[in-house]
Amino acid sequence: MTVAAAPMPDPLPLFPLQTVLFPGGLLPLKVFEARYLDLISHCMRAREPFGVACIIRGNEAGSAADGMRIEAVGVLAHLEDVDAEQAGILKVSCTGGSRFRLLQAPVQRPDGLWVGTAKTVPDDDHVAPEPHFEQTVEALKQAAYALAAQGVRAIGQPYRWADAGWVANRWSELLPVSLVAKQRLMELEDPLARLRLVDEFLRSRRVHKD
Repeated sequence: MTVAAAPMPDPLPLFPLQTVLFPGGLLPLKVFEARYLDLISHCMRAREPFGVACIIRGNEAGSAADGMRIEAVGVLAHLEDVDAEQAGILKVSCTGGSRFRLLQAPVQRPDGLWVGTAKTVPDDDHVAPEPHFEQTVEALKQAAYALAAQGVRAIGQPYRWADAGWVANRWSELLPVSLVAKQRLMELEDPLARLRLVDEFLRSRRVHKD
């Protein structure tokens, strides 16, 4: 079942994860905890997104998570598809939307769900990659087509090769760097600066030459 989504709710329900979601990125989830089953059901009915934020410290598992901290900047997750894989388990597909910034520390409701007051961060301006990033764009094309040929849905379509922010985001998802590095890339509000950092990393690893 495909599910549409609406603007950011207030307060924003949060799904802390050991991952960094990027705008335009794909996020598969297997949901089984009661609080998140309820969250997905609510988002389906209200056609609302929820917030995904990377865990900095601690473990989110269980109804209580003393000492857990999450990043202040996250990305809205819009439901694409929800299937009941088996009783009590939902297979959920999401797409990353706009970034958001938490205005204060999130709080945990009695049912265990984290919520926070947030504001959206402006989306990337649509800027074309500069000519010297051509190899970086071409390398992403090759990776995307190779993954698609293997039946791996790692990069969502439509492909936007002429959008520097989109190219930088897709590379940021694929690069073998730490969650901290991915988080800082996601937070960068200049898409060309983000793409420049990606390009420098690829050149340092000799993915392509100067």
